[in-house]
Amino acid sequence: MASHQQFLLTAQLQHLTALDQQIATLDAEVERRLAPLAETQALIESHPGIGKRTAETVLSEIGATVAPFRTPEALAKWVGLAPGNHESAGKRLSGRTIPGNRSLRAALVEAGQAAGRTKATYVGAQYRRMARTKGAKRAAVIVAHTLVVDLWYMLHRQQPYVDLGVEYFDQRDHERVQRQAVKRLEALGYQVTLKPAS
Repeated sequence: MASHQQFLLTAQLQHLTALDQQIATLDAEVERRLAPLAETQALIESHPGIGKRTAETVLSEIGATVAPFRTPEALAKWVGLAPGNHESAGKRLSGRTIPGNRSLRAALVEAGQAAGRTKATYVGAQYRRMARTKGAKRAAVIVAHTLVVDLWYMLHRQQPYVDLGVEYFDQRDHERVQRQAVKRLEALGYQVTLKPAS
């Protein structure tokens, strides 16, 4: 390695060290300012997919209360995660979300992707269900909308997240799931007779 390369590498490493120190200073300041809201932050972090950074973003953008937002839909609209309603002559043209709070929206979509990777949770099941038909990116936005609604109820009631479970959709659509399974087996050439388990 030549001397000029050593000089440039040293300068880059010093720059990275300075950035790390600045990040640590900012993290300490954020923690100091959010210390009075530690209980609310823990409440927000009880939701699958939401970590420390996302909880800090939520608290910094909307605060510890959702009183300014009368309904979960109002909060979703403010964040920019409410589905669009572009319709003409009775035909739905687009479901694109509306503009809103960019930093909070980005944090919640990222949290939606993280929640989608969870295995035994309702939001994980919702993500996988939506990703099959709408794609991974749209599924993340749909789960982010669910996160906003859940956050509104959690902060409004001051209660931690209660998961509906990974089997929620199958239990809700029991007859439809049963019908689809029978239809699929019949298409494979089987004769199906359903008998409830004892």
